[in-house]
Amino acid sequence: MRASTRWTLAGLVVIVALVVALWREIGADDPAGVTGGSPSAGVAREHRDADTAEALAGPRAKAGLPPCPAPSTGSSPAALGGVVVECAADGSRADVGAIVAGRNVVLNLWAYWCGPCADELPAMAQYQQRMGPAVTVITVHQDENETAALLRLAELGVKLPTLQDGRRLVAAALKVPNVMPATVVLRSDGTVAKILPRAFTSADEIAAAVNPVIGVRG
Repeated sequence: MRASTRWTLAGLVVIVALVVALWREIGADDPAGVTGGSPSAGVAREHRDADTAEALAGPRAKAGLPPCPAPSTGSSPAALGGVVVECAADGSRADVGAIVAGRNVVLNLWAYWCGPCADELPAMAQYQQRMGPAVTVITVHQDENETAALLRLAELGVKLPTLQDGRRLVAAALKVPNVMPATVVLRSDGTVAKILPRAFTSADEIAAAVNPVIGVRG
């Protein structure tokens, strides 16, 4: 074998060794990334592993959210059948179809990192206060960071029933466009009155968009 050939082979061996070393280093630094290492990599979760009951106790106390509505036997959208998520107020399981059944409901889909959502949530709370029992406003947090959601609600002073839905099951079931905030209006007879993929800035705006389609005044 000529000297030039030997040097070429040696160079290739060195390059391969460097590539393998780099691949191993990336895999060690990112065990849940594209290099593998976690069976749930890339799979959406209802909330983070860090959001244990103990870790959420403080944020829940700060948020002071009301409990989610009690289940009802009225009609609800068929698409919500079997959709079960967490009630952020206390960590209990919430059958979404059952808690919206027989009610005029406004589902407000948001995430803690969404700026327009933070602007809209106080307006949703004001709208709920205006409408009383005629309409039930329920917020649906669509990110797995439940702690951040509770702290954001506490910061805003918004006290509405909230579902923790990091997997976005509600949006998928109702075919809501992938934008936030988004609002789904449900009639008490179980039909979807309207899907509103937009942000609201006041209770007046919400009332103008919601009330006519569910036949209420306020």
